[in-house]
Amino acid sequence: MHAGGEGPPVADGTEDTAGTVGDGTPARPAAADLDAELTALARAAAEGDRRALDALLRRVGPVLLRYCRGRLGARATGVATAEDVAQEVVLAVCTSLPRYRDSAARDTPFMAFAYGIARNKVADAYRSAARDRSDPSDDLPEPTDTHAGPEQAAVGTSEMARLMVLVDRLPAQQREIVVLRVLGEMTAEEAARAVGSTPGAVRVAQHRALQKLRGWLAAQT
Repeated sequence: MHAGGEGPPVADGTEDTAGTVGDGTPARPAAADLDAELTALARAAAEGDRRALDALLRRVGPVLLRYCRGRLGARATGVATAEDVAQEVVLAVCTSLPRYRDSAARDTPFMAFAYGIARNKVADAYRSAARDRSDPSDDLPEPTDTHAGPEQAAVGTSEMARLMVLVDRLPAQQREIVVLRVLGEMTAEEAARAVGSTPGAVRVAQHRALQKLRGWLAAQT
């Protein structure tokens, strides 16, 4: 699916999580360090620290948007846009911080808490779309992400729609991992936190899923 060149690191799963990456730019913080940082910010924000809240939203907002884009980026007409759902997620996270403060005492990682809210909001968006069929259409859906990444740009709208039909045939966890890694452009660490797994297991599941997709695509040509 990934044709070399630039784009999200979905092929070999070798991105670093500490130090620097191959071109010398700073890498993303290690998962444990990031979880600890976000948990501390969330606890402070729950106590009314405005600066902590601003810092927390700056860190998690883009990650949650990528999650929503991955889950909603090329779906049926009538589903809310990823940007709209991400805004709802951020608002829900803010209002749920006091509840998180209570659960944090049981060592709940903040991103696991935030992804739980995001999953619920995405499910709500699909349920709402299923109830609203007032304007049915036989046209192929347009991607909701107007800033299409290399994967989407490479295949175009009709090919992406065809690909998503095949993605939906994957087992549930493989499907979500492919969506998050390829369409949502998440790192293996971010995807692992989203699905409650490990980066290594995410890479293995992604590799197997992409093999299946390549086989299905080859059978159609």
